[in-house]
Amino acid sequence: MNDNEVKRGTISLHGAQRIADVPRRIFGSFIEHLGRSVYGGIYEPEHETADEHGFRGDVLDLVKELGVTCVRYPGGNFVSNYRWQDGVGPKSQRPVRRDLAWHTTEPNQVGLDDFYHWSKAAGTEIMMAVNMGTQGLQSALDEIEYANGAPGTALADWRVANGIREPMDIRMWCIGNEMDGPWQVGHMSAEEYAVAVERTAHAMKLAEPGLELVACGSSSASMPTFGTWERTVLTRAYDYLDFVSCHAYYFERGAKSPQDFLASGENMKHFIATVAAQADDAKAAHQGDHDIALSFDEWGVWYQDDWNRQEAEWKAQNRVLHNEPWPTAPHLLEDTYTVRDAVVEGALMIELLAHCDRVRSASRAQLVNVIAPIMTQNGGPAWKQTVFYPFAFAAHHAVGDAFAPTIHSSQVHTESYGDVDAVRAVVTFDQQTHSGCVLMVNRDMQQATELHLDLQDLLSNTQFTEIIADEQVLLHDDDPYATNTIEHPDRVKLRTLDITASAEHPAQFTVTLPEESWAGFAFHLV
Repeated sequence: MNDNEVKRGTISLHGAQRIADVPRRIFGSFIEHLGRSVYGGIYEPEHETADEHGFRGDVLDLVKELGVTCVRYPGGNFVSNYRWQDGVGPKSQRPVRRDLAWHTTEPNQVGLDDFYHWSKAAGTEIMMAVNMGTQGLQSALDEIEYANGAPGTALADWRVANGIREPMDIRMWCIGNEMDGPWQVGHMSAEEYAVAVERTAHAMKLAEPGLELVACGSSSASMPTFGTWERTVLTRAYDYLDFVSCHAYYFERGAKSPQDFLASGENMKHFIATVAAQADDAKAAHQGDHDIALSFDEWGVWYQDDWNRQEAEWKAQNRVLHNEPWPTAPHLLEDTYTVRDAVVEGALMIELLAHCDRVRSASRAQLVNVIAPIMTQNGGPAWKQTVFYPFAFAAHHAVGDAFAPTIHSSQVHTESYGDVDAVRAVVTFDQQTHSGCVLMVNRDMQQATELHLDLQDLLSNTQFTEIIADEQVLLHDDDPYATNTIEHPDRVKLRTLDITASAEHPAQFTVTLPEESWAGFAFHLV
């Protein structure tokens, strides 16, 4: 990289708009009974680090390091054919079932009881999904009573008999999963789901008015009913809903070009704006008293063409009846992530924070082994993928309020979105601790950008006179396809970001972002 290849830009808080407080749920993740996410992922009783419940201690340590706050469970497509009752009580008495979503055998050695223990150990909130494919209203009410009921009723006493006396206090509940998708067991039209979710949400709020309920939105922005699905569902069930879900996955081969892939955040912005508009229209139609927030409870990089090929092969091999058993916890969706993938995920996190006035919950999909930041070997080690790093930095440092800084940068051309800013950034600041962070990404594949970073407004009207760096990190590699593997788990790591403070202005800095890179700068005031 030559000096004449460096472009220049600014990130300034002068006149910046406060977006909203940063909701801790925005740093959520997702565990589904899919592949080795559960069995061989979070749960491996024979592993040398396993605790008394069979959960891997090395994975728990990495989950805590990642900073995950809330975990969506147990699916995903899996939930639409799942009987939650199968996963509680003595493990020796739990039935073995077929999972129609992923064509596997479910041993039910992990279920609601067990996941509650895991979440306590991990320090995470549970975001529970209920089956709207093959079950529905009564099953959802029973699960709420089992999980949250005070002892003294049949289902709450069943929980107590299974060793959990205290109510689980699960507040957030997803009413189904991707019910617009023809791949979903029991999928519905928008009108059918609108009726079902209204009835179910109404009953769930009768059982516990304090629940926070999430309706299924569109499975992706490419669905033919995107937008109209949200309008139909939210208008019908507005009175009982708190969130609507958003799902969006990106991968390089699914974009028109690598530059378009790096600009995937533009698609996420469009997704958020479209769904938020439909939520606002539903509120207006009801002359409502609350906003329906967005739960971006599936997002990230997923190489879906790999799965689509595997699915097509499975269907081609199963055109006749057969008696072979379905596999248990096979290797499925175990994508290996590149540096470029991690830069894209860092950019997506910036968009979520930049829209946290509407996006009040998010789940990076998924957590372990399956399209995941954490990988394991059965009986062996666990390690971090490239996408681990930008998520972890944001989860630990993006606290307080989010601000949209004024950004001036060069532009890059994309086939999908036209000309877009090369640099995207968001700033957070916590008034209680007088600390904050800047998250930045350079989406230009060819050229670096030298940025003038002006945080002077943070010192205005305060007793503080200087900004001190706490942590300054850079994710970049000369090989954008570099990965971490079991053989080389530390091939890609965070580097130290070169950042220079101004001698004249103690809250102004110069920082250079290499081509296609992500960076984080954490600081405090003195």
